[in-house]
Amino acid sequence: MSAATPASTRTSTEKKPMLRRRLALIGAGIAGISLTATAAFAAPAVFQDLTAPKPGTTVSNLPAGQDNPMIASGVAIGANTAIYKSSGLGPSALNTAAPAGSEQRYVDTGVFPGGVLPPGVTITEAQGINALRRIGENLAQAGLDYDDVITMRVFLQNPAGAEKADFDGWNRAYRQYFANTSLADGSAVKVPLGSAAPAEPFVVTPARPSRFALEIENLPVNGWLVEVEVDAAYPASGGR
Repeated sequence: MSAATPASTRTSTEKKPMLRRRLALIGAGIAGISLTATAAFAAPAVFQDLTAPKPGTTVSNLPAGQDNPMIASGVAIGANTAIYKSSGLGPSALNTAAPAGSEQRYVDTGVFPGGVLPPGVTITEAQGINALRRIGENLAQAGLDYDDVITMRVFLQNPAGAEKADFDGWNRAYRQYFANTSLADGSAVKVPLGSAAPAEPFVVTPARPSRFALEIENLPVNGWLVEVEVDAAYPASGGR
């Protein structure tokens, strides 16, 4: 784990030894394959039909032929599945040395000491990391975690002086918390922080929510460049 990684960061597998994994593959002749596994990624595959998910379960429709796809094409939600919906959450104003209302105010100093960004880390990437840490805290209040997220909506504002939103920086932040395991064997896939060499992601999780990301003119808080809201599914009884 790099020096930039917060000390409080730990993998999903560390948090839940018997974590219920929701992975899905769509392949030739297969309507959907959902994998439910322990932290050791040892459980056998369970075939499920996207058109009729079992009650209390979700089935992700993932692009074929990719070992580490970023997002799902959609998510089938079985009957009687309990869902948690967050509000739109942005980064917290943790960099108190920066002016109030500035973009730099929303750099997480727990990740980037002193608010100093390493080479190649963009302000959108830094704010994305901050916002996704807040998402994790919000989920924890409901007894959930990143691996329970099934859908995500992202709103991005252009950084000052930029002609468009920084989707690349956002996606690097996203990969630190989502979609960073191999579908083949469940191993972690390294993620770059800015222009640094890829390294262990902040949180290792197979969760690949369906997602949209939009560029908008103004977010509701001065200085915000990122706002995120998620839906998460409570695991079926005995699933963890």
